[in-house]
Amino acid sequence: MSYTISQIKEILDNITDTEDPQLKEFETDTRKGVQTLLSQWNKRLEKEKEERERYLALMHFERLYKSKGYSFIAGIDEVGRGPIAGPVVAAAVILEENTYFSGLNDSKQITEKKREELFDQIHENSIAVGIGMVHSHEIDEINIYQATKKAMLEAINQLEPVPDFLLIDAMPLETPFPSESIIKGDAKSVSIAAASVIAKVTRDRYMADLEKAHPGYGFDKHKGYGTKEHLDAIQKLGVIKEHRRSFAPIKEYTR
Repeated sequence: MSYTISQIKEILDNITDTEDPQLKEFETDTRKGVQTLLSQWNKRLEKEKEERERYLALMHFERLYKSKGYSFIAGIDEVGRGPIAGPVVAAAVILEENTYFSGLNDSKQITEKKREELFDQIHENSIAVGIGMVHSHEIDEINIYQATKKAMLEAINQLEPVPDFLLIDAMPLETPFPSESIIKGDAKSVSIAAASVIAKVTRDRYMADLEKAHPGYGFDKHKGYGTKEHLDAIQKLGVIKEHRRSFAPIKEYTR
């Protein structure tokens, strides 16, 4: 049977096996367009292979502690330590066995669209997800370091079933559970990476809602960081309760 190039493209989009008979047939097709499609197919397959190998490496800590008998391994991460407005948000995630999320990485390394896709996929393929949020007034009272720990502990306390091991991004926590704190864990552990996505999307959505409640500050764009746009808006509109009054330059405006 003779296929058009558009038909071949559609067929190749659904082939994943290098031994597929149709693939062998297309390799004998001398049309330049067909050979271009085959080249693109091979590159895509190689890219997918590299992505799966990267993902397998990202599961190192989960495989290690599973081999030691732990069943419910939670990854914990936070976002929002640096902004001058909005809460610090933490997430804790226990993933189901044998999950695969193509493109999962440190949430800062992936696009907003991809984070939104992964947010839904992670929720659908998790045993448990917990969220902790500490707002600006409490950050001012207890400092951002303590607020970050509190948000993480809140996220862990929401998990059901209860975790039996914690993988935590960078920060040491005092909990009843054995744990490992991993520097840049969101780029080294699939569970922490998943938590980073949940925390990031949750906080970004909060900041988008904050812009609707207080239009003109640009919270939906800068997410509370001290950009020029944000500082100009503060000069024009003033400080609101969501600003962290213990942070410079907000404390200069509120003396």
